[in-house]
Amino acid sequence: MKCLVDVRSIWVLFWLLSSVVLSSYVIADDASGNDASDTDTFEINYFEINYDVTVEPETGLAHVVIKLSGDDLPSQLKLRLSDDRYKNLNSEQSLEIKGERAIWKPKAPESSLSYDFVIDEKKGKDRYDSKITDRWAILRSDKLIPPIAATLPKSLSSNASLEFHLPSDWSSAAPYDIIDSHHYALIDPGRRFIRPKGWLILGEISSRQDTFVDTNVRVAAPRGQNVRLQDSLAFLGWTLPTIKAVFPGFPSRLLIVSAGEPMWRGGLSGSFSLFMHADRPLISGNRTSSLIHEMIHVGTGIRGTRYSDWIVEGIAEYYAVEILRRTGAISERRFQGTMEELAEWGKESGNLLTGDSSGATTARAAVLMHQVDLEIRQATDNDASLDDVARGLAEQRGTVTVDGFINLAEKIAGTKLKTLAVVSNKE
Repeated sequence: MKCLVDVRSIWVLFWLLSSVVLSSYVIADDASGNDASDTDTFEINYFEINYDVTVEPETGLAHVVIKLSGDDLPSQLKLRLSDDRYKNLNSEQSLEIKGERAIWKPKAPESSLSYDFVIDEKKGKDRYDSKITDRWAILRSDKLIPPIAATLPKSLSSNASLEFHLPSDWSSAAPYDIIDSHHYALIDPGRRFIRPKGWLILGEISSRQDTFVDTNVRVAAPRGQNVRLQDSLAFLGWTLPTIKAVFPGFPSRLLIVSAGEPMWRGGLSGSFSLFMHADRPLISGNRTSSLIHEMIHVGTGIRGTRYSDWIVEGIAEYYAVEILRRTGAISERRFQGTMEELAEWGKESGNLLTGDSSGATTARAAVLMHQVDLEIRQATDNDASLDDVARGLAEQRGTVTVDGFINLAEKIAGTKLKTLAVVSNKE
């Protein structure tokens, strides 16, 4: 008797079996921030990641070795090498470089990949946002270790640490828990392939440290630059309680790195950390605060799209003034004067819907945030405010869209907001 097989049935069976196999694997994409793992039904196994970094002031390089160990390791890692700062990639395991991507396939029980990282990076013509000298280095660890997309089963996660090998008279400051000298434990809740993030300062440094409202704060700078570390620490003790009242999810650890020339003359936020140029005043002449502005970025953890950067920057700049008012640093009269000045400057902005908010656009957006605050307060008889919107965005973290911002603000207000009618809904 001849047996007939339905070819379509075979393909359906193949598809189902493939789905079962693939469903046990996910790509933890560090580049996008997405990690869709659901580990509730799995017993988690751990592997170890050690980021071993040797800093060489004489060459301007950091020699990086990513070491993996464990019974099970990710089957593939994709490193995003977005510029030419990563040199001489090498591994005894399979390593393929395709343009700005390096594809590494580690093998248990131990694997390693090494490369040289160029520390100096300019921001503008003559300023640096990453710099090494013979006495100190300032850089971001999420540039030192590039974004990594890891392919690994849902049942696999990592423990990670970052270790520096420095000249004998150098110290280190990083926004992580210390294991021992120059060796730090990395924690990134929700991510299974952990990568260091945030600002670092290495070298002959001075620092001050204290704890305010359950946040351990350290301010650090190259020794001998006459940076007012204690002034900054006192300012943080004064303002951080009010910031955390708006953003209760503010990190429990904060590192502030400061330096003078030739570093970029502004502020730049990072994970659990920020950089602030030594010449920036704690409160500027127009009654805003660059330091508070960057702390709001740290507290919200949000980023914009090509249409919504004004939301991210507008919230930060509005609270840079509002926190000063709430703490009594400026009077109501001066607050209103600042809003008027920002409104005048904002007239130079042709369009809010931008992916790179300029100074004028940020000023215009800050005034809009104040107007949204007033309208929400009026609609709710002061039961709600922009605080609730900003807090909601901070709880979501990640990317904020124009539609998402408007929907959240109007949900909290319980009505349509006329103030936001000037903004077209964009993703």
